[in-house]
Amino acid sequence: MGKVYYVSKNVGLGMLVLATVALATIIALSIAYDKERAKNRSKPENGATDSTSMPTPLTTPSTPKEPWDHYRLPDSLVPVSYNVTLWPRLKPNADGMYIFTGSSAVIFSCVKETDLIIIHSNKLNLSNFYGHHAKLSGLGDATAPTIQKTWLVVKTHYLVLQLRSALAVGASYVLYTEFQGELADDLEGFYRSEYTEDGVKKVVATSQMQATYARKSFPCFDEPAMKAVFTVTIIHDRGTVALSNGREIGTADSVIDGMPLRVTTFEPTERMSTYLLAFIVSDFVNIQSTQNNNLLIRIWARRKAIEDRQGDYALNVTGPILQFYEHYYNATYPLSKSDQIALPDFNAGAMENWGLVTYRETALLYDPIMSSTGNKERITTVIAHELAHMWFGNLVTLQWWNDLWLNEGFASYVEYLGADYAEPTWNIKDQIILSDVHKVFAVDALASSHPLSRRQEEVNTPAQISEMFNTISYSKGAAVLRMLSQFLTEPVFAKGLSSYLNRFAFGNTVYPDLWDHLQQAVQNTPGMHIPHTVHNIMNRWTLQMGFPVVTIDTRTGSITQKHFLLDPDSVVDRPSQFNYTWFVPIKWMKTGVEQQQYWLLQKTDAHIEMRVSGEDWVLANTNVSGYFRVNYDLDNWDRLLSLLNTNHQALSIINRAQIIDDAFNLARAKIINTTLALRTTKYLSMERDYIPWESALRNLDYYILMFDRTEVYGALQSYLKKQIQPLFEYFKMITANWTKVPTGHTDQYNQVNAIGIACSMGVDGCRELIKSWYRQWMESPHHNPIHPNLKSTVYCSAIAFGGVEEWDFAWRMFKNATLASEAVRLRSAMACTKAPWLLNRYLEYTLDPTKIRKQDATSTMQSIARNTVGMPLAWNFIRARWSYIFQQYGRGSFSFSNLVNGITKRFSTEFELQELKKFKEDNLHVGFGSATLALEQAIEKTTANIKWVTENKARVLKWFTEEST
Repeated sequence: MGKVYYVSKNVGLGMLVLATVALATIIALSIAYDKERAKNRSKPENGATDSTSMPTPLTTPSTPKEPWDHYRLPDSLVPVSYNVTLWPRLKPNADGMYIFTGSSAVIFSCVKETDLIIIHSNKLNLSNFYGHHAKLSGLGDATAPTIQKTWLVVKTHYLVLQLRSALAVGASYVLYTEFQGELADDLEGFYRSEYTEDGVKKVVATSQMQATYARKSFPCFDEPAMKAVFTVTIIHDRGTVALSNGREIGTADSVIDGMPLRVTTFEPTERMSTYLLAFIVSDFVNIQSTQNNNLLIRIWARRKAIEDRQGDYALNVTGPILQFYEHYYNATYPLSKSDQIALPDFNAGAMENWGLVTYRETALLYDPIMSSTGNKERITTVIAHELAHMWFGNLVTLQWWNDLWLNEGFASYVEYLGADYAEPTWNIKDQIILSDVHKVFAVDALASSHPLSRRQEEVNTPAQISEMFNTISYSKGAAVLRMLSQFLTEPVFAKGLSSYLNRFAFGNTVYPDLWDHLQQAVQNTPGMHIPHTVHNIMNRWTLQMGFPVVTIDTRTGSITQKHFLLDPDSVVDRPSQFNYTWFVPIKWMKTGVEQQQYWLLQKTDAHIEMRVSGEDWVLANTNVSGYFRVNYDLDNWDRLLSLLNTNHQALSIINRAQIIDDAFNLARAKIINTTLALRTTKYLSMERDYIPWESALRNLDYYILMFDRTEVYGALQSYLKKQIQPLFEYFKMITANWTKVPTGHTDQYNQVNAIGIACSMGVDGCRELIKSWYRQWMESPHHNPIHPNLKSTVYCSAIAFGGVEEWDFAWRMFKNATLASEAVRLRSAMACTKAPWLLNRYLEYTLDPTKIRKQDATSTMQSIARNTVGMPLAWNFIRARWSYIFQQYGRGSFSFSNLVNGITKRFSTEFELQELKKFKEDNLHVGFGSATLALEQAIEKTTANIKWVTENKARVLKWFTEEST
């Protein structure tokens, strides 16, 4: 067990008294809070605001000098428990403002002598107690020092209490505060979500605390290592239900100022981090089940969604996934209930609040008639991801955000295991190659990438913390942990995890703690051998950025590794203690026969077994178990391509996808010829499986982005039409002329590819088919003839081929959609129109929350930029309004970096590069927040695109022209 603080009898009595006082005080002061709102809102936006006893300057120095100027808390105080009462108002006050009021009593221990109390508080108006923002009391024999002065530091989000004397080391104290906050629609902290049901506007009070927003809800020590026990009370309107992390243990009706209210109390939580707290008040309803161990499982959503049985699928898979993790971790689910709730407005996809997981509606709600196979898979994998966190992340938590990858990378890996258990016929574990490994290769091959684990001093501000929620943390984390599991074997990996989780339960760790326990599992497994310790192997994958390309010369058996960079001319200015050399586990086969795993432990080595001749061939990184790319001598490349063209099924589906992806990226890095990469696609006319086709289409998408505004595009289109036509005909046949659904899970995805590419490349009959389906729907809006799997493709193509009538119909259907995933499909499809005026109108809609929800604004802009016609329109729109967009969506949004990536994906000219640099220069005063790194990478990628197009345009045009005839 981790270090746990036990509450003494005196502390317990103190908490009980404080809870009673808190409840009475918050009710009495609520009216006064409302009256003071206008005065409080006029306080400065930057610097420090003072109490009446401290007329200090309103700014803090730019160079941190005082403890409150630092973004990290001092290590002198440790929280033990909180008693928090909140009262959200679901109706606006006289000034049209939604507010919440509350009180908090935090018990903390003093572990180092100090005369300062520094605690996080952001955008809260604190009540005034005798000229101060808080009351301090001692517990047990401790006497609380007198508060000399208090003030708020806006820059670092602190409430500071200067005491007349020092706190006693080893003593415990209670800090009591009362506060008012805005229940804003900013999707951060304690916020409001709005929706319309049966023509009535409804308001939900909900929360998102990760990473630094708990401090917007109540004053707290808002760092992941500052774990404590939380006792929560929520005051809310009758007719609504209150939810929090713990199970509700009591409700009582009350009348305050003539308002009939209800007070709900919750059981104390386990010892946990502030970022995992959740508070929700709504009129939602639930469906529920009970596990064998009396664990209560509930799915919450809008009443209409539950009545339409949209929560049934989530409820059905939650129990099995929890059971799988209990077995996998060898640790019982640590809480008394598991709530999951679908919210109309939510910035992330989902959030793993302990015992109360919050989701976008698209990530939890499934309609058996209207939802697609892709919707079902997303719900399964997101639930599996969030529930994986209940142990890894919640029970055992990272010490600081620089090691976020340990949380998110792990959940991103084992989500495939949990989902596979729930839906074993999907073969979903293979899809990690597309969804994570190949995805992150594209980012980690940039000179501006960063290691999985950053130094603590590199991650301080809220924006820097938000920036850690990126593809590297999630997808590279998943890829390297999967590699670790593969070379240790899954049973040894799971054994080490179980030991780690049980040792550090309710505590905090750093990544070497996991390596320790995995190493112990290795040592305790007879016959298990790895060439170095887990520490030494994994440090090379986590402490330096990037990954290697392993080159195998089958003529000599020589093997080399080199840091793979997409742009070989880019300069890596980040030093590496390992000189960009990795310990590489290589699983491989020779002419179809699996060989013993080989470890490449230096830059150059030789392995005589890899020397082949004649018809023999070598394939390394079987099933893409390792996080690296593979290159071969030209003879072996020719043998592999010949195999693809004559007997492609001799290679696994994953390795067919790998050959394509490796070749295209090696060509972009000038390691092999571009035409060699293009040759990997020649066999596709015979390919029927989804994963290789998807790999090819994603790589050819780069060619489309680079050339769809040039003369190359016509030849590319002719070639791809020739390759996709047999797949289109194949699915037309097995679906009985599009009247049936393919039985295989991934076959359903490949049918979507077949239709989408066939239509965009001009295959005969495809556009007419899509137009007829969409027209049937327009003529009978209540009877949509389009299968849910095909809707995204059909909607987009029909709107692209149509005009204002098709667009306006989609808009009406979007506004009336009762299923979130259907709304997403329509929202994305409306960006496909080729009419500039419609796209400009749509861009304006993105900044109007009554038309496009705030959570969807930036992704809608990205969809418009994806359109060839829309890209320059979206770029001009964002440049002209950057300050507003940044203020509204950019300060803490995890997805904000995707906006910069999405808008600039097609940039490939010197003119666009100069515009990008000027955009950066013109907006330095505004800032880029969590998109700062994304902007640097956009400049880097645009520079590389320019060079690649210049060097390859002529030969690509020649190749496509020759091969399309």
